[in-house]
Amino acid sequence: MSARTQQALRTIAITSGEPAGIGPDICSTLLEDPPQDCRVVLIGDVALFGRSRLKRARKPRIPLFDATSPARPGIELLHVPLAVPCVPGQLDPANAKYVLDTLDAAIGGCAAGAFHAVVTAPVQKSVINDAGIPFTGHTEYLAKQTGVRLPVMLLVGGGLRVALATTHLPLKKVSAALTPARLEAIVRILHADLRDRFGLRKPRILVLGLNPHAGEGGHLGTEELEVIEPVLAALRGEGFDVPGPVPADTAFLPHRLQGCDAVLAMYHDQGLPVLKHASFGHAVNVTLGLPIVRTSVDHGTALDLAGTRRADTGSLRAAFDLALDLSRRTQSSASHW
Repeated sequence: MSARTQQALRTIAITSGEPAGIGPDICSTLLEDPPQDCRVVLIGDVALFGRSRLKRARKPRIPLFDATSPARPGIELLHVPLAVPCVPGQLDPANAKYVLDTLDAAIGGCAAGAFHAVVTAPVQKSVINDAGIPFTGHTEYLAKQTGVRLPVMLLVGGGLRVALATTHLPLKKVSAALTPARLEAIVRILHADLRDRFGLRKPRILVLGLNPHAGEGGHLGTEELEVIEPVLAALRGEGFDVPGPVPADTAFLPHRLQGCDAVLAMYHDQGLPVLKHASFGHAVNVTLGLPIVRTSVDHGTALDLAGTRRADTGSLRAAFDLALDLSRRTQSSASHW
């Protein structure tokens, strides 16, 4: 391998997620068809990989990751030990810290410049909380660990990109959270990452209203008049292409979407049902605004499928492909920290 090729080779870390779920199983399928154009580092307990009856007669032997060794195409393992043995499908709070340890290992690898992107398999928020560890989700945890105040969630799939102005909030708290400062910051982050990581020279972002009929001129709510419209008007004055606010119930019609690079929804269940209807099982969750490239699957832990080899790997493959693509447009993570 030439020095130029080795320098260009990207290293993608993949965390195995909740050990009792399908995360280790879908990660293990990569061992059957290792990538030839990048280095992949699986992060987790070695005992988890290969448990789902791979085609091979014996469990695969995965080389251990060594950050000091030359990068070569293929799959390696960064071993993070479980606290207690894991039974597929059976949650155990004793392994909650293990899940966070795998995330910390991925973040640390990015900070050191060893990894160019992170793909995360699904975690079980409830069991982490049951262990007494406050945990809202991957997005918030990664933001906290990397010192980012405001991450932005973007789902990609079915020909759509849908970002969220608020994420895991009860519906009754959305309006109060939707301040002018927050909305402006989110549009700026979305615009910057669409340009710098997705390679879109001048992104066009369709912005939804919060209320039915985008507030109906103030008769069905005033957030559009008091928050969304003034923010968008100010950004347009700077050259941003941000049509809206448009009613959410007609925003995803083909003529509305024509020429748009992303849709910004005001809350979690406003935009994501449409995207997941179009692409569930093959969509990708991307966290914007981080100093690292992070993608994830669009599904949960599917405890009933753990260890059965019946789990669909489409979303993991899509998340991996997108992470690799984004990493090639992004400088080394360490340079952003």
